[in-house]
Parts: sequence; C-alpha cells; structure tokens
Amino acid sequence: MIYGILFTLLVIDCVVLAAAILLQSGTGGGMAASFGGASSSADQVLGVRQAGNFLTAASWWAGGIFLFLCFVLAMMSSRNRAPTSVLDQPSTVPVPAATSPAPGSAAPVVPLEQAPASTPATTTPTPAPKK
Repeated sequence: MIYGILFTLLVIDCVVLAAAILLQSGTGGGMAASFGGASSSADQVLGVRQAGNFLTAASWWAGGIFLFLCFVLAMMSSRNRAPTSVLDQPSTVPVPAATSPAPGSAAPVVPLEQAPASTPATTTPTPAPKK
C-alpha cells in the first residue's frame, strides 16, 4: 500500500521536475560556452543571473525529492525479494542417513551417484570363435 503511494508521488515528482527544467530560460551560451565558443569565464558557464527564481528552486527541490523517493523505494523493494542465489534456496536432494563408525575404523564412504539398477550380477565370458 505505502509502496504504491510512494511510487505515485515519484511519478508526479518526475512530471514536476521535467516541467521545471524545461520552462527555465537558457543562459544563451549552451555547450559552446564550455568549449571556448564564448568567453570561458565562470559567469558564462554557470550563468550571470542568480539562482533564486521560482523555477530554479522548484527544480532543486523536485530533484532532491526524486533522489529521496528513489532511495526509499529501492530499499523497500530489496526487502521483499526472494533469494535469487541457488545457494540461498533450501536443498531438495535427500541426504542419506549417516551411521556412526565403530571406534578406530574409517568413516563409511557414501557414493555421490548410485549405480544403475539394471547391471547384471555376474556374466560368463563367451568363448572366442576358433580360426
């Protein structure tokens, strides 16, 4: 429930942030001022006017709220995930019951794979044909 509300606030904040950025007037130099197309002073790169108008403040606040909501939503979504690693999931392979060895003897060897059930017990070799 709270996740849906925060996600809705994030979408509204995205719209407000995009509108605040797109409605701001440009400084005139653009990218050309950064690479020597105009004066390379800090006033040309950052703009001459103060950053105190409403659209600039709105874009800063909307950007901060956007980062905060993204962080909170990422933290909330990471706690609800199931484990994705094979090592984190419980084992479904049955483990054979272990028997305790007699004192002084070696531990029993448990094969990793079971032998096929259709192996013949004993076979007699067939004689080779005479030439």
